This record gives sequence, structure tokens and C-alpha cells, in this order.
Amino acid sequence: MSPGDSPHAESRNAGNGRSGSLETHTLLPSFIPQHIHPDGESGRSGFSPRHFFQVAWISSCTASKYVNLLWPFVPVAIVLHFATPRLPLLVFAFSYIAMVPVANLLGFAGQEFARKMPKVSGILIETAFGSIVEIVLFVILIAKHRSSDGTAEHGNLIPVIQAAILGSILTNLLLCLGLCFFVGGLRQQIQTFHAAISEVGSGLLLVAGFGLLIPSAFYSALKGSATHPIDSPGGRHHFTEAQLQHDVLKLSQVTSILLIISFVIYIWFNARSQHSIFDSVLEADEHGDLDREADLQKPKFTFTECIIAIVSALVLVTLLAVFLVEKIENVVESDIPDQFLGLILLPLVEKAAEHLTAIDEAWDGQMNFALYHCLGPSIQTALFNAPLVVVVGWILGKDMDLNFEIFMIALLAFSILVVGNFLRDGKSNYLEGSLLVIIYLIIAVAAWYYPNPDVATSNGGEFLMQGMPGVQGWPEREI
Repeated sequence: MSPGDSPHAESRNAGNGRSGSLETHTLLPSFIPQHIHPDGESGRSGFSPRHFFQVAWISSCTASKYVNLLWPFVPVAIVLHFATPRLPLLVFAFSYIAMVPVANLLGFAGQEFARKMPKVSGILIETAFGSIVEIVLFVILIAKHRSSDGTAEHGNLIPVIQAAILGSILTNLLLCLGLCFFVGGLRQQIQTFHAAISEVGSGLLLVAGFGLLIPSAFYSALKGSATHPIDSPGGRHHFTEAQLQHDVLKLSQVTSILLIISFVIYIWFNARSQHSIFDSVLEADEHGDLDREADLQKPKFTFTECIIAIVSALVLVTLLAVFLVEKIENVVESDIPDQFLGLILLPLVEKAAEHLTAIDEAWDGQMNFALYHCLGPSIQTALFNAPLVVVVGWILGKDMDLNFEIFMIALLAFSILVVGNFLRDGKSNYLEGSLLVIIYLIIAVAAWYYPNPDVATSNGGEFLMQGMPGVQGWPEREI
């Protein structure tokens, strides 16, 4: 057996930096550890098409494997986009479904890459890769935003982005965590998790949510004092609605920069200051995996294959995200509410891969890992992804702020409190899980009936409907 084919070739090569056909430091010189973690060794090097597609098909769990059956939707969605531009809803539907297997590949490749790392570093990298779909979607949405008036039908995508930001957090906290509690509780009556994960996670999430909602509170407190320019003859009243909107925008931009700084501190805290604590907790959790032996025997990607899978998935995700965003106006025209689109539909597709991974870990009894995959992405969305889209909008000259609807603020605040209460005792069961999922379903129904911004709004745009005759209500919707 040649050195490159030996089971430890990948580990030895990562340790000595040898070049050639083996794994080398040249791909990711600053991220590859001195020794590859044994759980991530592939026993191979380079790129093998047969092994690549075999590993990609097997994926991380049975559910992910079945998701791969949706891959035919990817080429069909691409063909439909160019061949049937007059059927926008069909293009949107196929692109929406096609996002799921592509996001699954991206998440799985990130997971394979992370398994070659120390536990805490790996889980942070895996979470980052899982959020790439969300970041790409947010950036494309803000880039396509054209108008600050009306709904997405008129090119106003800010309400959709804002709903998608909070919808992403709610999907992780209520749907994903609820399914983890429920599925894990079916196999084990009571599941436990470490306080280092639950307390730090829930505490950070509360702080992150508080910081994210400050601009909304600022606007709500002052909107009663602001006046419309026509109510201030001669400009004697200087605190107008326009001035308030400007102040909220600047506050959102400064808040976004500070939240990104806090995210950097959060990463440093996990990776450096508390690395040994989290590492030992997650290591013990992995050894308690009920399917550990079967997982270790699965074939794995090499570093090269991980990079190829990540780059390929990123290209496809970006392409499909562009298709989705281009058809949003047509979707809203078909009487799909802005809030339902942003709060429910978009987060479901962008988080599909992470949810499957977390639920599989809960089924295997790895509740600490599952919590990391539920709370980690929520924290990243609040501290990094949402502020990032504000900064990108700032650069592009788009007035993206963090002034959310009161309806969504209440949903986020109560969801954080409910989840924090469930995490407090360090135990979970299927009853708590089912309750979280039911709350999410109630929110989905409320989002369906919530009116679009051109009809009614609870936190901003009170003067938007002035001078728009004929807007008396909104069409009835059926479930």
C-alpha cells in the first residue's frame, strides 16, 4: 500500500505540509490544523469523482440522503429560468425546491471540513458554512431593492429582508429546536445538555436580540412626536418624519457595526478563551452518539473534495438565489403576503441543511451539538448576518435599517424568552418540542394574514398611504 493510500495519509500530510498528490497546506494554509482529527480522516487524498459522488449521495444522515433525490430540480430550474420567462411562479417553485439539495451539499461539505478540525473550531466553521446561503440571499435581496414605497411587488424588498432576518431566528429557535426536542424525545424519554452550551447560548441570544431591536424601540418611542412636513408650515417644527427615519437609519448603521464587533468577540470567546470547556463537552457528546460506530465507518471527503463541493454549491446557491429574488415580485402579485414570504418561506429553504443536521444529532442523543446548531446560527444571524446586510445596503446606497414591525418584535422577544425558559433546567422532552413547533405554526398562520406594508404597518410608514386613494383594505386570503 502506498503512503498516499494509507488510512493515516491525510493526517500525516497535514502535519508535515508535504506537497504533491497528497493533501497539502496550500489549499487553506491558515485553517488546516497540524493534525487532522481522527473522526475526519478520509484515508484518501486528492479528488476521485467516484468517491466524491458516493460520499455526497450518502451525506450525513438518512434524511439528508433522501434530500439528494431533489437534485433533478436543479437543472430543471435553470432550464425553466431561461426557457420559460413567462411562467415566473413555476420558475420560483422549482428554484425554491432546488435550493434544498444544494444547501444540503453546502452544509454537508462544511460538516466534512469541520470534522477534520478540533471540535469547537469545527462546529464554528460548520455553522458559518450553513449560514452562507442566508448571507447570499440577503445580499442579493438588498442589491435588487429598487423602491422604498409599496410592497415587494413594486420593488420594495426591505420588508421582505427584515422579515427574513427575524424569520431565520424564529425558525431556528422554534421549529428546529422544537423538532430536535421532539425527535430526540421519541428515542430517549429525557435528554440532557450541558449548562455551558445552553446558558451561554440563551444569554447571548437575549443580548443579540436586544441589540437588534433597539432601532425599532427608538422609532416607536419617538414616532408620536414626529410630524409630516405638510403639518409644519414654514419649517418651524424641525422634528419631522423624514428626520426620524434618517436618525433610525444612522442608528441602525452604527448598531450594525457594534453587533459585528460583538460577533467577533463571541467567536474569540468560543475558539480561544473557553475552547477547553466547550471542546470537552462536545467531545463527550460525540462519544455518546448512539450511531457513532456507523458514522465513523462512512466514507468521507478529502480536503480537496470539500473545497470542490463548497465552491460548486456556492455557485449553484447564488444562481438559484438570483432566480428566486427575480421572481419575488410575481409571487407577491399572486397574493402571497410579504411577511409570510420573508418570515416563513425564505428561512425554511435557507436553513434546510442545518435543520436536518441538528435533528439527526438530536436523534443520536447529541443534544449539545444539536443546541449548537440551533442557537449558533440564530446568534450569527442577529450579530453578523443582519448587520452585514445593513452595511452592504449602506455601501450600495440602499436605506436598509433595523426598524422592524412591532408584530415581529413581539414574536422575537417572546420566542427568546420561551426558549430560554425551556433551556433553564438543562433537560428536554418531546412535550416541550411539540409546544415549540405548535407556536411556530401559529406564527406561520398569523404571518399569512398579516397585511402588506402598503395596506397597514405598525412601526413606520404611517405617511406611506397618504395620497394613495383606493387603498381601503386587503384581499381575503385562504389557507
